[in-house]
Amino acid sequence: MREFDVVIIGAGLAGLHAARELSRSGAKVLLVDRKTDLSRGVHTTGIFVRKTFEDFDFPPGTLGKEVSRVVLYSPKLRSMLLVSEKPEFRAGKMGALYNAYLKQCTDAGAEFSGGTRYVSLEIGDDESFVTLEKNGERFGVKAKVVIGADGSNSRVARDLGLDENREWIVGFEKVYRGVPLEGEPVLHCFLDAKLAPGYIAWATNDGDEAHVGVGGYAADFDPRKAVEEFEKHASKYVDLSRAELAETRGGRIPVGGVLRRIANANGLLIGDAAGAVSPLTAGGLDPCLRLSSLAADVVLERIRTDDPDVLLRYSGSLFRSRFISRLWMRRVIAFFRSNALIELGCAILRTKPGTRLAKHVFFGRGSFPNVEIETLPKKAAVSKT
Repeated sequence: MREFDVVIIGAGLAGLHAARELSRSGAKVLLVDRKTDLSRGVHTTGIFVRKTFEDFDFPPGTLGKEVSRVVLYSPKLRSMLLVSEKPEFRAGKMGALYNAYLKQCTDAGAEFSGGTRYVSLEIGDDESFVTLEKNGERFGVKAKVVIGADGSNSRVARDLGLDENREWIVGFEKVYRGVPLEGEPVLHCFLDAKLAPGYIAWATNDGDEAHVGVGGYAADFDPRKAVEEFEKHASKYVDLSRAELAETRGGRIPVGGVLRRIANANGLLIGDAAGAVSPLTAGGLDPCLRLSSLAADVVLERIRTDDPDVLLRYSGSLFRSRFISRLWMRRVIAFFRSNALIELGCAILRTKPGTRLAKHVFFGRGSFPNVEIETLPKKAAVSKT
């Protein structure tokens, strides 16, 4: 049975970033994903905020043009323009980004097992036994640390006995090419209880790609039908008459904030599996990358010291306070299930205090701290089981 320092289940943004950081530091890493081609079947909508593209290194050609203007629309299409002095958003070309990250991982020595299904996990005294399946055949590997980067409904979290997401919305997006752009790129955001119950609908075009999508609570709408209906509105702001559909993206988006118990002595969670997504809107990929960086540092320390208890310092409880205001606002948005209430809320946002709040939501840079391992408490913050 082959042995690895780390086995990472899931090669989305979180898994790829952690694998890259770990392999570059000399860890023996196995990265596992169901897909053989990571550019197909992308789940994330892939809009990066300024805090992220300023602090992280992205391969050339993987981010779109800078966006500094947001227009927020009420259900009656009353608009409010928000303008930042700096670029605030860039749409990620996620397929190209994933493939570029994967190449960096394998160049650094990580092993990638595509077309491979995670089956189960058996916890031993000093290492774990991971059962995988590829081409209909099962095989096992040993790992000092198992990392769950397998999405909002994480099986690794369940098998490790860690916390699981209980609240999420679903999103669906169409990505187009060949859409003309006049003037500066703009992110158009629509509040509408029918099109996007509990979240927003969005449309943007940076001259390279146009994105049209919706998000909301799954029990209240059909996201695919909602996108088709929304495109009737979006066509007024993004010219889709000659557009070529490049891909569709969709999946669950956790909105309950970072989970508390995201590690034990055998493994840990990152990305959506850890709930590392903004509970409100904008900046969802920033906590994903920052938490993955911290996870890589903690795992490297565990490998260096050969002390499994080092992983216990990695606790979601350390970060939940940073999400309090956004979690509170999430509850407010979830309560606004009628367009009449949303229209009233938008009228409040058009006041001076409301506009300041809206700018904080869309342009704020404090959604997730940049935590260094040296600042983590020495005492374990979670239990071993």
